[in-house]
Amino acid sequence: MRHLAFCEYCMNENEYGVHKENKTSILKDEEISYIAKEAVCNNCGNEIFVSDICDYNLKTLYDEYRKKHNIINVIELKRITIKYCINDEALSLLLGWRKETISRYLDGDMITSSHFDILKKIYENPAYYSIILQTNKERIEPIDYNISRQAVKSALNKNITEEKIDAVIKYLLIRCEDFTPLMLQKLLYYVQAFYYVFTDKFIFKEDCEASTKGPVYTNVHERYEQFGYEEINKEILANDKLKLEDVERNVVESVIKFYSCYSGKILEQMTRNEAPWMLTRTNIINETNKSENTNRIIEKNLIAEYFKGIKEKYNMINLLDIQKYSTDLFGKISM
Repeated sequence: MRHLAFCEYCMNENEYGVHKENKTSILKDEEISYIAKEAVCNNCGNEIFVSDICDYNLKTLYDEYRKKHNIINVIELKRITIKYCINDEALSLLLGWRKETISRYLDGDMITSSHFDILKKIYENPAYYSIILQTNKERIEPIDYNISRQAVKSALNKNITEEKIDAVIKYLLIRCEDFTPLMLQKLLYYVQAFYYVFTDKFIFKEDCEASTKGPVYTNVHERYEQFGYEEINKEILANDKLKLEDVERNVVESVIKFYSCYSGKILEQMTRNEAPWMLTRTNIINETNKSENTNRIIEKNLIAEYFKGIKEKYNMINLLDIQKYSTDLFGKISM
């Protein structure tokens, strides 16, 4: 792809190349080092101004400043609005700020020091947000209050933690190459299944659903879809709290060894040939007024019963015996 921009040295529109360089800039009277992009004219070799690159460098500078001072970032801020079902303007008014404040922050403006502590607490603590919502509800429309109130109640009641599923994702990201979203979903499913086979417990609290593409963890799919794979993977890999116990790690290693050798599409076919998915999808199809694209939770007892049967059929004594089943299943779908 050709990159063209006006070069003030050549007084002409020329092609340019993009290089990365270590740069230090002053932000809020503080030196911040970051990796910037530089546009260089292919004709004269001088640096030229390109607005997109300038915007990229400014964003990178702000991101480094936020990281250094543990300031809430744009991704976390967007999650607040989604998690508590509140729009940008309503959240600004709820907090007693100008109605455009949250929108500006989401567009990349630096969050002021007087605001980021409050936003960080809201992001990390639903109970704190609940108090703010109750105390300041007269500042927003009743419909906005009611929708957000239901969302925060749900967050408080469920008390769902994604740490375990994120810990497995982190391990998979570190250990697997050529990793795809489709493969991720299927490997998570097999980790859940075989962890139960050898421990009589499920590693994830989250339920998976029977989609047209096989079993999926909808909360994982939606999170990646909303915030992007690069951002979520970067965040998960940077989280030092995400760790696995020895037994959990051994199960994940075995799933990697015997299933990551197959493509996401092959893994999809394998899971679609297993009873938990087939029975759940059959129930959807048999119901009237149900779209084929409708998902339904694959009940954990279906997974438990099916894979306990697999353990007996293939005489699985240890984790290495998983290979017998995976090889056999692959052979069946390849016929």
